[in-house]
Amino acid sequence: MKLGSRKGQPTTASMLDNAFKRRSFLVAGAMGGIGTLLAARMGYIAIAENERYELESESNRVNLSLIPPRRGWILDRNGAPLASNRADFRVDVIPDQLVDASGTLSALGRILRLDEAAMADVTKRVEDAAGFQPVEIASGLDYEDFAAVSVRLPDLPGVVPQRGFSRHYPTGPAVGHLIGYVGPANAEEYEEEGNPLLITPGFKIGKDALERQFEQDLRGVPGARRVEVTASGRIVQELETREDIQGDPIRLTIDGPLQDYAARRIGLESGSCVVMDCENGDILCMSSMPSFDPNSFSQGIGRVEYAMLRDDDRVPLRNKVLKGLYPPGSTVKPMHCMAFLKAGIDPNRTITCGGGVRIGNRFFNCWGNHGQVDMAKGIYQSCDSYFYRMALEVGFDKVADFAKSIGMGKQFDLPVISQFYGTVPSPSWLEEKYDREWQAYDTANASIGQGYYLANPLQLAVMTARLATGRHLNPRLTRSNKSTGADQIDFPKDHVAYVRQAMSDVVNGPGTAGRGRLPFDDILMAGKTGTAQVVSLSKSDGKSGPWKYRDHGLFVFFAPFDKPKYAGAVVIEHGGGSGAAYPIARDVMTFMFDPQKGMDALRALEEQWGGTAQERLTRKYIAYATAAGEAVPPAPSRDEEIFDLVEAEARVAARQSEEIANTPITPRDEANPSSNTPPPDSVAAPGTPAAPQPAASDAPTPAPATAGSPRPQ
Repeated sequence: MKLGSRKGQPTTASMLDNAFKRRSFLVAGAMGGIGTLLAARMGYIAIAENERYELESESNRVNLSLIPPRRGWILDRNGAPLASNRADFRVDVIPDQLVDASGTLSALGRILRLDEAAMADVTKRVEDAAGFQPVEIASGLDYEDFAAVSVRLPDLPGVVPQRGFSRHYPTGPAVGHLIGYVGPANAEEYEEEGNPLLITPGFKIGKDALERQFEQDLRGVPGARRVEVTASGRIVQELETREDIQGDPIRLTIDGPLQDYAARRIGLESGSCVVMDCENGDILCMSSMPSFDPNSFSQGIGRVEYAMLRDDDRVPLRNKVLKGLYPPGSTVKPMHCMAFLKAGIDPNRTITCGGGVRIGNRFFNCWGNHGQVDMAKGIYQSCDSYFYRMALEVGFDKVADFAKSIGMGKQFDLPVISQFYGTVPSPSWLEEKYDREWQAYDTANASIGQGYYLANPLQLAVMTARLATGRHLNPRLTRSNKSTGADQIDFPKDHVAYVRQAMSDVVNGPGTAGRGRLPFDDILMAGKTGTAQVVSLSKSDGKSGPWKYRDHGLFVFFAPFDKPKYAGAVVIEHGGGSGAAYPIARDVMTFMFDPQKGMDALRALEEQWGGTAQERLTRKYIAYATAAGEAVPPAPSRDEEIFDLVEAEARVAARQSEEIANTPITPRDEANPSSNTPPPDSVAAPGTPAAPQPAASDAPTPAPATAGSPRPQ
């Protein structure tokens, strides 16, 4: 009898027993298979992936943290630091790790005694930062404050107190534009590089100028620290530490004491000073003032300080050496004479200056009535009539080509973020840019450094160094680069000697800068004054009225005049004429040849000005903060926004003089110009207090007043 084989047949015990055995076999087989798979997986994990899980286990027990490397120093030509590091206690927060951001920041504010403005800045930075990005709360703390934060860490998650090194700029504002500053990496910089070092608390990268340009050299190699921790993160013991490797030093051609001196000597003015070594093209000084304190930017610029810098008419955030463009005025006249000599003009040939020159149906005034004028007199008395006539005869296209060969309108191969290179106008340039033909008044304007002519102070310094030496010197900013051009002769020796002598007479003879004489019997400085008009006569006479409508004052120079060692340029924005520029050049050169005499003159001036540049900046901040109260908008969250705006404003400012470039320059009325060229025994000592004076006061001899005549230069 077959059990369970037919429908309706009763189920027997034998049938149930057989079914149970089959199911048991299937279940046992399945469980055995699963067990085999689990055993295989365990074997794979234990053997094949042993190293991985061992590392993960170790990471739960041991924390590895990067130690930010010490940044390489930036040194001057003598090895003195312009940017260094100093031991520092600091406190950062990691926004992602803050449990109660408001409560934690308030607690830190109480512990560190931060005022309301500082707390507002900190809160804004934390709100704007990427979650992973460390935000500096305070640096430069003393040990007591550092310890006070450290003992409260269990109640302050996300707070990272550190002992390390911070960037320090010993001369502060004097190197702000030259060196730049450092700051935390932003989200874009981290995404671009992907280096975890960039989000390590306390680590900062170069944000501007040389700090940014040499970032990879200065950065160094991070260290690392391994510590054993509990499950809650408490440190049990330090296991191993690998020291960081400091970044490479960068040695500049800059003379640190001269850089500081020039910045301080510019004083209350807005301007710049560049000095070059005539033997090899080394840049010894690139001072732009007023400036900012890079130490403040490195700590995170606050809203009050940013507002103060932003609202200053003298634009302290703009690098005037590289991004200040000005009509060069009469400073280009010696260079134009070199072009005339190259074109075959006899330097002894004379013209008669009767107060100006008629060109077509227009009369172009000269600032004075100079009588018979040869090339040398055209330079040292800055006779406009001479340059009108000679430029028209030679053709300004030839003059423009020569100007470009001597450095005007050129961008130099320097380790800088950017530089404005200005304009050397010419018939072809004007046709291409403005689609109009070159007119006679364009030649007249350009011949005296006006019209569309624009140059930065570095270009003026290079031009002067090449004029003084006759060689194709190229500027050099770092000692690691080879100097070039010193062996290339550009001009005949007799041409160089002629122009040198004429420029010496500007200062030491019957020229326009008698107060620029050096206080040495055996060292003579040569130079050329310049006054650059920026607005029409209808807006300002160039000497008074709104500051931004006053003329720029310029002076180019070299010394000693017979064997040039140093050459340079000083530009004072809206100084009212060259009388604001050449006293600064005089004192800077005095300092180079006799530091003690130069410092004595500077100290006397700083007593009148109210202290050094750093002291004045500190007082200005306190006064601004007191007056502003809480009505100060926050600073941009990204420093890049600040300097993008500064650059855009610089481009707009450079075009200011174009408003009067399309018509003949309207000369200034220089009624009753007076001579101030003192006899040799009454030359003012360097640094003698003197308010900026209109260039007319620099005239060598009185001249009849002529309505509509330009100021002397």
